[in-house]
Amino acid sequence: MRIISDCILSEIRSFVLLIILFPFCFSTRSQDITIKIHLRGLYESKISLLPLAGPNALKPVLSVEGVKNGETATHKFPDENLPGEFVLRFDYKEKESSTPYPSEKRIIAGNQNLELWVHPIFCNNPDSTWFQEDEKENKAFLNFSIENTRQKQMIGLLQNLLLNYDDPSSPFYRECIEEYEKRRISSNQWIDEQIMLNNTLFASKMFGFQKIPEIDWKGSEAERKQSLQDNYFNEMDFNEPLILKTTNMKEWMDGYVNLYGEQAKSVPMRDSLFTLAGKNAIEKAKNGDPLVYGWMVDYFFKGYESFNIEKGIKMLETYMNDPDCLTTKRQEINRRLEGMKTLIQGTTAPDIILLDSENKPFILSSLHNKKDILVLFWSADCVHCKEMTGKLYELYQKPEVKQKIDIVAVSIDETDTEIQAWREKIGEMNGWIHLRAEEGVRSKVARDYFILSVPVMILIDAETKKIIGLPDDTRQLERLLK
Repeated sequence: MRIISDCILSEIRSFVLLIILFPFCFSTRSQDITIKIHLRGLYESKISLLPLAGPNALKPVLSVEGVKNGETATHKFPDENLPGEFVLRFDYKEKESSTPYPSEKRIIAGNQNLELWVHPIFCNNPDSTWFQEDEKENKAFLNFSIENTRQKQMIGLLQNLLLNYDDPSSPFYRECIEEYEKRRISSNQWIDEQIMLNNTLFASKMFGFQKIPEIDWKGSEAERKQSLQDNYFNEMDFNEPLILKTTNMKEWMDGYVNLYGEQAKSVPMRDSLFTLAGKNAIEKAKNGDPLVYGWMVDYFFKGYESFNIEKGIKMLETYMNDPDCLTTKRQEINRRLEGMKTLIQGTTAPDIILLDSENKPFILSSLHNKKDILVLFWSADCVHCKEMTGKLYELYQKPEVKQKIDIVAVSIDETDTEIQAWREKIGEMNGWIHLRAEEGVRSKVARDYFILSVPVMILIDAETKKIIGLPDDTRQLERLLK
C-alpha cells in the first residue's frame, strides 16, 4: 500500500484528475492458453513473459533465449495467472554483434490463444506489431481506451474551469456544473454499456476504474474533497473478484488513501485518518465478494504494518476474524486444510528438491533404496519439534529401525537466529539428511505438503514414493514400521 504522508497536496485538482484521467495500462479462462510470437525485424531476441498481478507478479514466468528473425516461439500462459495482464519483454539484438537492448509490450490474456507478429524495436506501433485478426481482449481494451480518453478530455476541461473559476455564485458557474454533471453521467453510462457489451472479456473488469465519482461543486474546497471521499466507491462493483487480478485495483485504492493523506498535518493525525480510510473502505467492500473483502483487509494491513499504525491494525482484528473475509492468510489456510485431505495412505508423495546442509542437491524422486523414507517437517525454534526430534533420534538409534528407514528432516526456519539454532541442532542428529526450505511455510515444499504447523511426519515407500502413513508421534511410527 502506497501511503503518502510527507507530500501534502493543497488542491483538490490532483485527486480529482487522478480519478478522471487515470492512465490505463494498454497492455475468461480456458485450459492451455498459449501465445505464438512471430519475431521479425532484427537479428535475435530473448523473450520473457512477466505477470503484472497475482502469483509471481513482476517475475518472469517464461523466458526463451536466442529467438532468431523469422522464427516463431509458442508458449503456454501459467494457469494461476489467467486471466491477467502481462508484460512481454524483448532483449533484442539488431545485429549479431549488437549489445542486447530491452523493449516491452503490455498485453492482456483471457480465454483465447494469442498470436502476435512483433518487431521488438517498434513493439507498441500498430504498423509494426499486431495480433491475429480475431483477437478480442487487447482489441476491446484499445477501443475502449481511445473513446474513454476522448470523453475525459472534454470532462477535464470543464473540471479545470470549475476548479479555477473565481465566482462560484455566478449563473455561468452553475451552467458549467450542469454541463459537467451531464457529461459525467453520460460517460459513466457509456462505461456501463461497454462493461455489459464485453462482459465475457477480462478486459471489461478494468473499465469500471474509469468511472467518475460525484463531486459537490457547490461546496467549499473541504466539502468537495469530502464529497469525493464519500462517493469514491459508489461506481465500483465489489461483487466481481476478477478486479483483483487487474493492476488498476491497487492503484485505484492508493488514490483513495491519498485523499485522506493530504489532510494529515502530523503523524498522529495521519494514523487516525488512515485508520478511518481503512474502516470506510472495508465496510464498503464487506458486502461484496469474500475475496474482494479479504483483499481490502490485506491491503490496509500491509499499509498499517509498514507505517506501524497500531490503531489501524487493532481496527482490522474484527474483520480478520470474520470467516467471510478471505484474506490471503485465510485463503492459504483453507487451501492447505483441503489439501491435507489428499495426503493419505496410497497417494504419491510430492517431490522434494532442495539443497542439503552440505549444499548438495537432494531430490526425493531420485532416491531408490530398500529403506522407507521418513520426511520430517520441523523447526529448531519449536518446543514440540525439539521434543519430537529427541524421541525420534532415540528411536532411530535402534538397529532394527535404522535398517528400515532413512530420515529426511526439512527445516522451515527462516530468520538468522532460527538458522543458527538449526545449524547447531543438526550437529546432534547425525545420520539424517538435513534440508532447509528457505521461505519456510511459504516455500514450495511446505505448500506441496500443505504444512501449516510443525512437527509433521510422512512415511514414504522409497521405491514407489507412495505414502505409507502420517504418524502423529514416534509410537505410531513404530507400529507402521512393524
